[in-house]
Amino acid sequence: MVEDATIDFLIVGAGFSGLVAGERLSSAGFKCVVVDQRSHLGGNAYDSADRGGVLIHHYGPHYFRSNSQRIVDYLSKFTEWHPVSYQIKSFTDGRFWSFPINLNTFEELIGRPSSTGEFENWLKEKRVPFDKPKNSEEVILSQVGHELYERFFEGYTIKQWKHHPRDLDPSLCARIPIRTNRDDRYLREEFQALPKDGYTAMFERMVEASPDLELHLGVDFEEAKARWNYRHLVFTGPIDGYFGRRFGALPYRSLRFEHEGFSADELRAREAISGKVGFWQPAMQVNYPDPEVPFTRIVEIKHATGQQIGASAITREYPRDWNPELEPYYPVPREEASLLYRRYAELAGREASTSFIGRLATYRYYNMDQVTGMALTEAEKLIARYGSTENAQA
Repeated sequence: MVEDATIDFLIVGAGFSGLVAGERLSSAGFKCVVVDQRSHLGGNAYDSADRGGVLIHHYGPHYFRSNSQRIVDYLSKFTEWHPVSYQIKSFTDGRFWSFPINLNTFEELIGRPSSTGEFENWLKEKRVPFDKPKNSEEVILSQVGHELYERFFEGYTIKQWKHHPRDLDPSLCARIPIRTNRDDRYLREEFQALPKDGYTAMFERMVEASPDLELHLGVDFEEAKARWNYRHLVFTGPIDGYFGRRFGALPYRSLRFEHEGFSADELRAREAISGKVGFWQPAMQVNYPDPEVPFTRIVEIKHATGQQIGASAITREYPRDWNPELEPYYPVPREEASLLYRRYAELAGREASTSFIGRLATYRYYNMDQVTGMALTEAEKLIARYGSTENAQA
């Protein structure tokens, strides 16, 4: 059924990109419709309480951080924040290790107290020199050598990407910090926090603050095109899907998430392992690099949310091969994938009345603040382009 519905902007995708763009455009007086094929808003950042009342991230952990005051100020209109220092560990050889690699990790390796100077000298002996690392394996070997690379990086990367690190772009592992002091923080950005009431609540307030924005869930791109007449399309889905995959499908890695909740009594039995009352494991995230373990990590997001509740929950994350029937999560960082994307990007550049924003539409791994910034910038360009609402609907 085709509805007689004329709008200014049709926005496909109700995640960070789509909702931020929609809020900004509607605040300028444009009539916007945001659609998403899922039954909930928020995209992969969607969170909600499980049966035990524990707030969980349904599509893997979303650790918000930023060095941009502009982006933090914008999102702060819709949420208060709970400051977090994101900490993770790695479990291999039957024990938990400090991670990312730092002085604590080195002391755990050698079994005694040490110093930054000794660790730096040890690394100098172990590093494999490369003038310009050509892949992720060379990036890590050039920083820590074979022993730590094989213990913490090689198996994990192969499981996650189904490619050896030597076959993946150097930027992938270059994201992971290596430190010779005791700084065990996972992330470097100045602002590190989670929305106080969760991402879903933040997104709901964003929609509520936008009287000229309609949200329609359970509606895919094809149905949306048939239901609304629009002046401009903002597309946040997979760019190859937009063009019918005419050059072939871009490669992604998909994921399967396994959530498990625990009562306060069950958690008490884990205290010897977790080392903390009311928690299942000793850190928010524990990586499992060993090849025989089928999942890559276990996340207990309660460590980060600060939720005061006796129960807790964990999420096991299983990488899986992607096909068009599954959710695409991670663009594969390989040269042939980049070349294929460029062909689609060239087509996208010819679409004068369509904007392509977000991870999937630009085939690039962006953090949430980067996606927010991209949406804010694109909305500003569209507001300037279409001027007033009178011009947009003329």
